[in-house]
Amino acid sequence: MRTESELPKGKHILLFDGVCNFCNDSVRFIMKRDKKDLYRYASLQSELGQKLTQERDINTDEVDSIILIQPGEAYYIKSDAALEIAKNMSGLYPVLSIFLFLPRGLRDFFYDLIAKNRYKWFGKKEACPMPSPEEQSKFLEV
Repeated sequence: MRTESELPKGKHILLFDGVCNFCNDSVRFIMKRDKKDLYRYASLQSELGQKLTQERDINTDEVDSIILIQPGEAYYIKSDAALEIAKNMSGLYPVLSIFLFLPRGLRDFFYDLIAKNRYKWFGKKEACPMPSPEEQSKFLEV
């Protein structure tokens, strides 16, 4: 189990629902557009994911799809996490950060709508899928 000081320096940690098809597809989508090699990944279900959420007193019964952690700095949940990630992606995705100007309650309403229905709309796996050999270096726990 990694301690906070053992996390990769200068990297942001993206915790995601490892059994959610939409979340797994989103991670692969982000990886392809992470030209700065900024993100490292772990599932919320992993030992590391549980430890990082507990240390930050994040209730994973309420926030169970995506959490962005900038070790030693901050963490983001729900729409804040998604928009912070978009800021650092290649292409036109940083433009999406304009939505940060909308009230969080409004943004999170739509985020929660998708998160609540993600298994019904996109499906669910029995277990976290294994990353490909090319992706493994980006995962903190496999």
